Amino acid sequence: MTPTLRYVAPDFTIPRLAGAPPARTVPAERDGVLPDGFFATTNLPTYVKGADGRWTMPREPRMDGVLVRDAQGVWWVREGRRVRQGDAVVVGIAEDGSEGVLVHADGFHADGGAHGDFHFMSSQVSREKPIDYKAIARMLVDEKRRGGYVLWVAGPALVHSRARDNLVWFIRNGFVQALLAGNAVAVHDIEAAVVGTTLGMTSEGEPTANGHAAHMRAINAVRRAGSIAAAVQQGTITGGIMHACVVEEVPFVLGGSIRDDGPLPDVHTDAVAAQEAMRSHATRATMAVMIATALHSIAVGNMLPAYYEDPQRGIVELPTICVDASEFLVSKLKDRGTHQAVGVVTNAQDFMSILRAAVEREVTGEA
Repeated sequence: MTPTLRYVAPDFTIPRLAGAPPARTVPAERDGVLPDGFFATTNLPTYVKGADGRWTMPREPRMDGVLVRDAQGVWWVREGRRVRQGDAVVVGIAEDGSEGVLVHADGFHADGGAHGDFHFMSSQVSREKPIDYKAIARMLVDEKRRGGYVLWVAGPALVHSRARDNLVWFIRNGFVQALLAGNAVAVHDIEAAVVGTTLGMTSEGEPTANGHAAHMRAINAVRRAGSIAAAVQQGTITGGIMHACVVEEVPFVLGGSIRDDGPLPDVHTDAVAAQEAMRSHATRATMAVMIATALHSIAVGNMLPAYYEDPQRGIVELPTICVDASEFLVSKLKDRGTHQAVGVVTNAQDFMSILRAAVEREVTGEA
């Protein structure tokens, strides 16, 4: 699916960069208010020049943030709402280093001579393109072996499409380090565990009597227990995605929306709180798999850098796989700035079942 990429850092000895001034900062006038002309970050590798002449990369990179220098001289990317009065915020708009900030957009080079702005992502998303499940499986197995942090971002179609059992398998076998989703994923997963239906339908897709209330009964059962973890411990939830997360101690973040029923007691109903909780996992991510959710894929994509720093390998790409039955979602994700997203146009059930088989073959060493 993707050629092997290597990262080539900028040459800071060239006159243009060696002679560039340090990044200029202006103190924030008050909490959450940025100085005029602030530098807006992207998710691409970025370097900031300090007063000591050194170029360094900011911590916790993401798009749509600002660069802030702390009291120790360390650069951070911060959302505007997290900036506090007096914080030293970088100002300037140039990305070529001439104002002390360099966005290194062409740092990743594909072996074999092709290079450019994440070259392997330049092709258009299309349902006619083949899906290299073996390559995705190898990524997952490699991440597990090196102790990586793989985020899974899921939508409710994953539960309805019978891909639920496959996600449980990935959780139980150590391929999921955090699950990010909405209320609906947990509700319908728990509905399947407690009532035996999803959206009131049987596993064969047949409607059931009073099925419209099944998800409400599932929510009520969890609210009676007090939390999803408590419902698992009490034996109310005996299987499924949320059960696997609790048993395997895989953290999950459920972000609420206006249309939520209930919601479940574990759901963040404050959108900013939900973003903060998801961001705490996005800053640790070494790979992301997004399946059948426009809202959460774009939200998490905006929090992810296109790269991360590995202690052994240095700067490496952050593989981001976005799966949806529609080409629209993947194209929109890329248009919103998540350049590294690789689109897989297929349905959740097929993707999960085929990927599981591919991972099992990769683990056992079968051809």
